[in-house]
Amino acid sequence: MKRDYSFLDSNQDKLNIKNITKEEAEKLADEIRAFLVESLEMTGGHLASNLGVVELTLALHKVFDTPNDRIIWDVGHQSYVHKILTGRAKDFDTLRTPGGLSGFTKRSESEHDAYGTGHSSTSISAAIGFAEADRLQNKTSYTVAVLGDGAFTGGLVHEALNNIDKNLRLIIILNENEMSISKNIGAFSRHIAKMRATRGYLKTKSFTRTVLTHIPLIGKGLFRGIRRIKKGIKNAMYGSNYFEDIGLYYLGPADGNNFEAVENLLHEAIASGQSTVIHLKTTKGKGYAPAEEKPNQYHSVAPQGCTAKTNFSAATGETLTSLAAEDDKIVAITAAMADGCGLVPFAQSYPDRFFDVGIAEEHALIFAAGLSLGGMKPVVPIYSSFLQRGYDSILHDIALQHIPVVVPIDRASLSSGDGATHHGIYDISFLAGVPDITLYAPATYVSLARYIKEGLVATQPTFIRYPNSCEFLPKGYTQKNNLYYNNIEKPNGIIITYGSIVKEAERATKTLSEKDFSCGIILLEQLKPLDTKTILSVLPENCPIVFLEEGARAGGVGVMLYDAIRNDAKMQNRTYTTLAIDSFAEGVKGESLYKTCGISAEDVVNAFLTK
Repeated sequence: MKRDYSFLDSNQDKLNIKNITKEEAEKLADEIRAFLVESLEMTGGHLASNLGVVELTLALHKVFDTPNDRIIWDVGHQSYVHKILTGRAKDFDTLRTPGGLSGFTKRSESEHDAYGTGHSSTSISAAIGFAEADRLQNKTSYTVAVLGDGAFTGGLVHEALNNIDKNLRLIIILNENEMSISKNIGAFSRHIAKMRATRGYLKTKSFTRTVLTHIPLIGKGLFRGIRRIKKGIKNAMYGSNYFEDIGLYYLGPADGNNFEAVENLLHEAIASGQSTVIHLKTTKGKGYAPAEEKPNQYHSVAPQGCTAKTNFSAATGETLTSLAAEDDKIVAITAAMADGCGLVPFAQSYPDRFFDVGIAEEHALIFAAGLSLGGMKPVVPIYSSFLQRGYDSILHDIALQHIPVVVPIDRASLSSGDGATHHGIYDISFLAGVPDITLYAPATYVSLARYIKEGLVATQPTFIRYPNSCEFLPKGYTQKNNLYYNNIEKPNGIIITYGSIVKEAERATKTLSEKDFSCGIILLEQLKPLDTKTILSVLPENCPIVFLEEGARAGGVGVMLYDAIRNDAKMQNRTYTTLAIDSFAEGVKGESLYKTCGISAEDVVNAFLTK
């Protein structure tokens, strides 16, 4: 039974909290937390991070006025409270479903989402762009970038910080919730931080600034001089910090779960008249005991009724851990995804051979290249959608030098929950043109282990792609080299495919059989280089081919295969149709992504029967 949220009225277009009191904010924060826990138990989603930013988000929406002012959430997985405050609470039952409420910020979803996100460390670059555009057009809007300390491990953040003009209407909020990036200077520091976040201190500071800067001729210079002296004394006693050293105004650290403190610091940042960093410390999972105690486990929760299964990610970690026991040259690298990529067992068993480089895919890959040339055997599991960031590293630093690095490509499939920013459908296309690499798509854990072992002794880069699922080889298939086939004796049609979409191929063959149309399936595991000799050897004569692909059409396996075999005698007088993805696969409400992309079982059936 759902709670009665007396303060949180989900039917409003936007909650008006401009005049909210501290007491009312505390009540609203409690209701929002209860609403998040209740909603995400049903839909799944990012829980702990959103529970931690409730007061911060309330303060932002009290001080600033979106969409005129812009709030850019790095990654965007912590924007649920922002969505609630901007009229989307009523849609939370559709969260992370095709055509429903996105799990990240999305420009097409709301005018209050200034910038679409999904990947980490992009917020400051985008925020600088907005702020510079405002400056050039003499606009008075403010741009606020909110990012966690984890995002600061991404190099893009530091490239952006290097590009900031200090005289912008720009505020960067560093939400520190896991690791410290500033040195601990004891009780006095905590006392100063608390004092600086009080209304009395900030009012006095504002009054002093106003009085000094209005003294004729010397006022502004006097104020700047006093500020330099103050900064010099502080730096001498406690040391400067990174942000001040690059010329930014710095406030904090302060309690990010204290609504009044955050509101006061936001007003101080505005009053400073310059680009400002506000350093806040928040508690992940705040207000929900299980999430506070184990924030990693509640970072993303599954929908009610879903149970965790052994999947390819876990199988990769288990395989590497087992192989590393016999080979001390094997090392594992992750870009802040040890849990997601199944590497926790390896990290626990071989901590000296495990490297978490933070959110830095480019560095992870080049680091692996160096390890390989230094005599080690590096394995770098990376999500397909994140591997996009490392393309130059793959092409220029690994493949061009023929360096043997093993790259398991995780989540290589459509992502119905995370949506377009996380679809793993482009890796084949951007790897297709890279010479002298091997690319596999195992259907079983046994195949996965075999390809990892082959990659560890190879003389060139090896890529192994798999979906976020368990193994998926249907029963009754025959294996020949690196492919499987079924029902290829004089069928009316043949489906060639790879990956877990073979389940749609199976559904299609069942429907076709009911229409007296016999259809066989060839399931590929080696995608580059294509083993055309084996494929042609099992390909039935004459019948039409439908190539079914859960990936981009341009540069995909379907296109590559046709180009490779179209002149063979077996292909003469035969139709060949490729069903693949030509869009960003944004999703349509009430429709499967397979159907939206034109790669469903029904599409396969139509492709055969309309010939």
